[in-house]
Amino acid sequence: MSAPHPTTLKPYSARIELHANPTARRILEIMDRKKTNLAVSVDVTTTAEALEVVRRVGASVCMVKTHCDIIEDFTLDFANELVKLSKQLDFVIFEDRKFADIGNTVSLQYSAGHHRIASWSDLTNAHSVPGPGIIAGLSSVGLPLGRGLLLLAEMSSKGSLAVGSYTEQTMKMARGAGRDFVIGFIAQNRVDTNSGEGEDWLIMSPGVGLVSIGDKLGQQYRTPREVVYDSGADIIIVGRGIYGIQGGEQAVKDEAERYRTEGWKAYEERLGRK
Repeated sequence: MSAPHPTTLKPYSARIELHANPTARRILEIMDRKKTNLAVSVDVTTTAEALEVVRRVGASVCMVKTHCDIIEDFTLDFANELVKLSKQLDFVIFEDRKFADIGNTVSLQYSAGHHRIASWSDLTNAHSVPGPGIIAGLSSVGLPLGRGLLLLAEMSSKGSLAVGSYTEQTMKMARGAGRDFVIGFIAQNRVDTNSGEGEDWLIMSPGVGLVSIGDKLGQQYRTPREVVYDSGADIIIVGRGIYGIQGGEQAVKDEAERYRTEGWKAYEERLGRK
């Protein structure tokens, strides 16, 4: 990281005061308290599988990421159990919904329907394609509940169109909306290079692996060090690389801890604490 952004040289604990949003503050507090910048993406299709993965990895993570629409037997009872585990094991819940519609529609998708995402998920995300109305729509539901929103500035899939001017306009849209609800970005790099003094955004990066370089569906992987130290991200998002490992419950726990250790080591190196 030849020219580090000033934000990346501050410890997570020092960045808490730069956020008014309670979810952003809680994320940074958990990261500092548990010494972890690991989020696990639980991409399984039954509630039993999802809860089992969460119980195995919860001690090592700051965040659990869900895709509620792929869970075949989703119920609000499951969501309530997930919330209970988040309190017991000290992590936040991130529903990776990727909203992408007009404000009125997304406000209903967020608050109503079968999933009622805003009632249980601390954090969600959205594409910026529809324009700032999508932030307003989601904010009308999530802000009173203390929830947070990430915008998709970049993606880890091969051939993604979320590059260049798209990423720049997404950043401008976030800044224009204010930081009371939008707390950061899904991105592959530090996209907030023009941030002013006292402005802080959380950068979360998917596509992290210790050994893999990609899959047959276009996912591309980078190591925790490449993501945290080289690219300046704050949180690494790992899925199959942890819960898909062979060897049973203890193997999954050990692999989660291995990723936690590698991600934290890269963060400490970023701060100059070698």
